[in-house]
Amino acid sequence: MKQITSAQNPLIKSLVLLQDKAKARKQSGTFLIEGVREIELAIKGNYELETILICTELVDLSNHLIIQKSNSPIIEISKEVYQKLAYRDTTEGILAVAKIKSLQLSDLKLPENPLIVVMEAIEKPGNIGAMLRTCDAAKVDAVIIANPKTDLHNPNIVRSSVGCLFTNQIATATTEETIEFLIKNNINFYSATLQNSTSYHTQNYNLPTALVVGTEATGLSQLWRDKATQNIIIPMQGEIDSMNVSVAAAILIFEAKRQRGF
Repeated sequence: MKQITSAQNPLIKSLVLLQDKAKARKQSGTFLIEGVREIELAIKGNYELETILICTELVDLSNHLIIQKSNSPIIEISKEVYQKLAYRDTTEGILAVAKIKSLQLSDLKLPENPLIVVMEAIEKPGNIGAMLRTCDAAKVDAVIIANPKTDLHNPNIVRSSVGCLFTNQIATATTEETIEFLIKNNINFYSATLQNSTSYHTQNYNLPTALVVGTEATGLSQLWRDKATQNIIIPMQGEIDSMNVSVAAAILIFEAKRQRGF
């Protein structure tokens, strides 16, 4: 088994770049996954692991299920190297280099009556991660990120989604491409916006449905408002006119699930 003990090793330097730079992830077509649960979910989600890195000072190599199940090459790394690569302080001594999957709309496999969540131009990785967790909890059929502003394989998204990046069917596209895809597939879409909206709970989400949310700062772009089956709003009873986008998305998703009988 190959061993690396120096943080100055060229491979380790390249992996640090994968953690820090979206450009490096795009050029290599790979990204770094940290933690047992996240790697297990990636394997379950059919992500191809190029390499597994184990810090034997932190984990028992001979008794690790990921090692036993995986056919990927394994590199033993020192604690110094692990701490250089690890994004979190409290993980289990294991990382993996995974290949980025295709994120094309054409790759989505939808059932006859899908429930889809569309996020437009969400910038904060924590919000994306939180919504992916909700989408997993509700078992939505697909997530589309329109006009993405953040690299989907940003370690903050992997971390905040607690691995739900790997459990959801995800595609990225422009707003125009996403709207064209929804219309072509006869999917009604409901845009969460303050303008010309009706209360979200008055709509019927039992037909093929996409729920569309945008940024808290600027909301959805005009095209979503103009083309929507219906613009919807969550009524506010306090002083503010909106809430965190991940909270709003959760309310809409579980109303749709309630109507569909879960």
